[in-house]
Amino acid sequence: MEYTIICIVALAISGLTLISGFGLGTILMPILAIYFPLQIAIAATAIVHMLTNIFNLVLVGKNANWGVVLRFTLIAAIAAIVGAMLLSTFSSLEPIAHYQIGSQTHNVTVIKIIIAILILGFAMLDLIPRLEKLSFDRKYLPLGGLLSGFFGGLSGFQGALRSAFLIKSGLSKEQFIGTGIVSAVIIDLSRLIVYGITFYKSNFDLLGQGMWRVVLVATISAFFGAFIGSRLIKKVTLKSVQIIVGILLILIGIGLGIGLV
Repeated sequence: MEYTIICIVALAISGLTLISGFGLGTILMPILAIYFPLQIAIAATAIVHMLTNIFNLVLVGKNANWGVVLRFTLIAAIAAIVGAMLLSTFSSLEPIAHYQIGSQTHNVTVIKIIIAILILGFAMLDLIPRLEKLSFDRKYLPLGGLLSGFFGGLSGFQGALRSAFLIKSGLSKEQFIGTGIVSAVIIDLSRLIVYGITFYKSNFDLLGQGMWRVVLVATISAFFGAFIGSRLIKKVTLKSVQIIVGILLILIGIGLGIGLV
């Protein structure tokens, strides 16, 4: 059953992500967290996210503006490593509370609360009109790379901030999408180095017991979603994508913060 849910989520959100510049990691990670420890869900999502964006590079990467990529992404890669190292630290802390629903125990942890706050914050960017139009001048691209990379390494949520900083960079719609994808791949590569050293080494047995199958089916589904999304770029409005993602983020953020996820 979990494979079916993960496939549907990856397929749908991947198509939306190609258009909006964010969404796949934000939604897929909490779904994986239902079935696996949070830090493993983040690391596995990073693999799916990176592989999907590599596929997206083939579809629309030729439209990237490399001047913007360099100004934004070099500092983002370093910040992603720092964020990923902090994730490892927070993940080792003991739960601060726990409770039972039926026979199932739910834990409230520091890392879950931190990521829940981040999720709800990014949801506000989509749903509050004043914040929805948040964008920054091109001169702030290095700052955008710093913030996007750091939060990408810490939680996997980098796309909304990346989009906010790239949207005012004088890019066409096609350049905006291509530039965002190139930046996402570089950030993913940086954080996966840290995840590989920490989570995969300490949770190798868990990875061998089904995680790689989950990553495989999610990646294939995301590929199909990205392909469909590339055909819908001119037909789907960004506003509708933002509302869908925003509502899902609120539900997931609340569930994660109180330990249900």
